Amino acid sequence: MGNSQDVPVLIAGGGPVGMALALNLARYGVRSMLVERNPTTTRHPKMDLTNGRSMELFHRLGLDEKLRDAGVPRENAFDILWVTSMVGHDLHRFPYPSANEKTDIIRSCNDGSQGAQAPLRVSQIEIEPVLKRAIDESPLVDVRFGTRFESIIDNGPDGVVAEIANDATGEAETVNCAYLAGCDGGRSRVRACLGINLQGDENVAGAYMVHFRTNDAELLQRWGPVYHLQSGSGTIIAQNDKDIYTLQAWLTPDSKPDEMTPEQVLEGWVGKPFEYEILQANPWFAHFVVAERYREGNVLLGGDSAHQYIPTGGYGMNSGIADAAAMAWVLAARLHGWGGDKLLTAYDLERRPTAWWHLEASRRHMGVRIQISGLYQEAGDLEAQGPEADARRAELARKIEALGNAENESWGVEFGYRYDQSPIVAREPNPPAIDPIVYQPTTWPGARLPHVFLADGESLYDKLGLYFTLVVLDGTDTSSLEAVATERGVPLDILRLERRDLRPIYERNLLLVRPDQHVAWRGDALPDDTAALLDLVVGR
Repeated sequence: MGNSQDVPVLIAGGGPVGMALALNLARYGVRSMLVERNPTTTRHPKMDLTNGRSMELFHRLGLDEKLRDAGVPRENAFDILWVTSMVGHDLHRFPYPSANEKTDIIRSCNDGSQGAQAPLRVSQIEIEPVLKRAIDESPLVDVRFGTRFESIIDNGPDGVVAEIANDATGEAETVNCAYLAGCDGGRSRVRACLGINLQGDENVAGAYMVHFRTNDAELLQRWGPVYHLQSGSGTIIAQNDKDIYTLQAWLTPDSKPDEMTPEQVLEGWVGKPFEYEILQANPWFAHFVVAERYREGNVLLGGDSAHQYIPTGGYGMNSGIADAAAMAWVLAARLHGWGGDKLLTAYDLERRPTAWWHLEASRRHMGVRIQISGLYQEAGDLEAQGPEADARRAELARKIEALGNAENESWGVEFGYRYDQSPIVAREPNPPAIDPIVYQPTTWPGARLPHVFLADGESLYDKLGLYFTLVVLDGTDTSSLEAVATERGVPLDILRLERRDLRPIYERNLLLVRPDQHVAWRGDALPDDTAALLDLVVGR
């Protein structure tokens, strides 16, 4: 075995979640080493939506505009169109605003009900190079692509000893770290080393993915630029609204993927031969699983190593980006000496229930897809001409409209998740139910802080401190909490807004906001024992 390296945090896995974790840690001044067995970023499209909550978190890293530059043009819409086939008839369109239009909506509807950022249409093929350039430029990240995580040698109270190896030469070295983050995907070696099982259902659905390039806009854009073209047997995703597309053709119980070719799948789904270039193709199978625990000693799991869902709703990577933000502040607090051990337990008790929340939403969306597929089969010949065929198509369109498109409208799932089981928030009795569709702005402890733009036009989020921030709507004296924070070495910013008019949105005059923009405590006056409150929220 070769050299030994010392680093505060070792990150196994260089996908979006691992890279986002490294950048979040660097934001807190924490060094990390990131190892990724592949020599380059991914060539597989995987996800195609970075949702508004993830864009809020990328904005903190200064990456939101760079990511938008890499994605679909800001003026292009997010429309979903159901069709009989690519050579047939359009049935029903669910229209959604472009990023530019959504930004205008966010600005004009400044009541806390909107995210701070519009979502982004972007392939993982395009998002990863932006993150890779950012970690390469950071002096706090030791980037090791072409290096695989091998094993955990020791996971004791004083830290972790791990083995990594150069993927080309096989040369191994040990890494001594305070913490190990397993962000190494669905087949996580870190998770396997810990003996952590997955709970849920595996191989619940399958698809044959064909990622391709074509200049045949007359065929692929015959109904104009559309984000998702959907039928009862799959979806074509417009990756750049120009010439790159991804087909996800559902596999049926009698499908034989080993005997299928990309050309057969693509031309069969589209309905005719056309000019194209296959970029990537493979069958894949989706799971509804969550790790039985996210923490083992000083090792934490995040991203696909911790949870895997079918991509209906786009919760996989987006949930992982929130994992990265949550894990980073917890590790930074521990490494900087002011955070208690309960922070590590809290990471598990906050993010694991949230993974189940996202999993169940994805399952509901998949259920609607299955219902619609059944409607297609029941409808009979949808490509015929004449009044009877027109009536069949109209009836199917009406049923699709009635089932709706919660898959792209579940704002409560995206923004409304709440950490009710957390040991580091000042919990209140009888938490209200969360509407998975409609986001209801709330400062209930554990919830994401509702966002508004202030009188100067600046985002409230941009005024929050790096760690804890006490948001004050009135003239309350906060010196007692400030004194305790100073005494305990806990970084605390005071944001005085003098905006009692915001009380209907924020519900209390005082809001203690965590580094991840979630509410730790709220009240109209500071508690008598501010030391106990501070100890609670920093996990002591």
